[in-house]
Amino acid sequence: MSKPNVRRYNEIEKHKREKEPISNNYKSNLFYLSKHLKKVYPIELTHKTYSLPSSLSRLSSSLSHTLNDSSPLDQKKSEVSASNMVVLQVNPSPSEKELMRCSWLTSSSDKAYVKFHDECWGVPVYDDHRLFELLSLAGLLMDSNWTEILKRRQQIREGFVGFNAKQVAKMGEKEINELVSNVSLMLPENRVRSIVDNAKCIIKIGKEFGSFSCYMWNHMNYKPIINKFRNARNVPLRSPKAEAISKDLVKRGFRHVGPVIVNSFMQAAGMTIDHLIYCFRHKECVDLAETPWRHF
Repeated sequence: MSKPNVRRYNEIEKHKREKEPISNNYKSNLFYLSKHLKKVYPIELTHKTYSLPSSLSRLSSSLSHTLNDSSPLDQKKSEVSASNMVVLQVNPSPSEKELMRCSWLTSSSDKAYVKFHDECWGVPVYDDHRLFELLSLAGLLMDSNWTEILKRRQQIREGFVGFNAKQVAKMGEKEINELVSNVSLMLPENRVRSIVDNAKCIIKIGKEFGSFSCYMWNHMNYKPIINKFRNARNVPLRSPKAEAISKDLVKRGFRHVGPVIVNSFMQAAGMTIDHLIYCFRHKECVDLAETPWRHF
């Protein structure tokens, strides 16, 4: 082929390439890119559809009505908002969860005992009437348990005139026999007489110390003992402090106030905080114990 012909052939081929559609180059580039992108992202991206939860069905329908009545710009904004919507899971409040209590409380425990544990046991008590009541109830543990005693607590309180020591100390044989014969109380005669005798001793202590509360909390230096036991087996039935108080009470004429009874009384009256460390009442009682002591 001569040089003029070669030059003419090249011009024709060049003119053909210039007239080729751009789409062919675009397709070849896409093929090239997709071929190499598969090496980097071997997992294919598929379009997935998700259905809204049933709780949002009404919301979805209301959004659709709103989109139909709004302008195109508002529709676009609403679509973006709906796509970015996050469904929040409502967790139950701490009050709705199971509370951690001391291990001696189980699911079969009586409601009266659970209420006593949650509201009274371990709360510092400074009232003379309530201290007298708790000391008397603890004395009944020799014949019964806390559950049975608490079931009759209201009847016992009414029988002993709200544990007003001055009123109980005035009880004679007639009142004592009525209490013993009361079937709802189920109190032996020696327990009734011991409560009456203890009331007389409390009056004497009040004259000497100002009140029964001052006498009891003076033994504690006006500060409860805070224990941090993790197991129920570590909670003692008696303590050196309970033994010292028991010895002094016996010396002053009190009856049925052994070290074990006094220790139970101290636990109930908040003089000793023996809630287990993981019990929800431990911190609450400690907070009450750490406030400045004040006699009411």
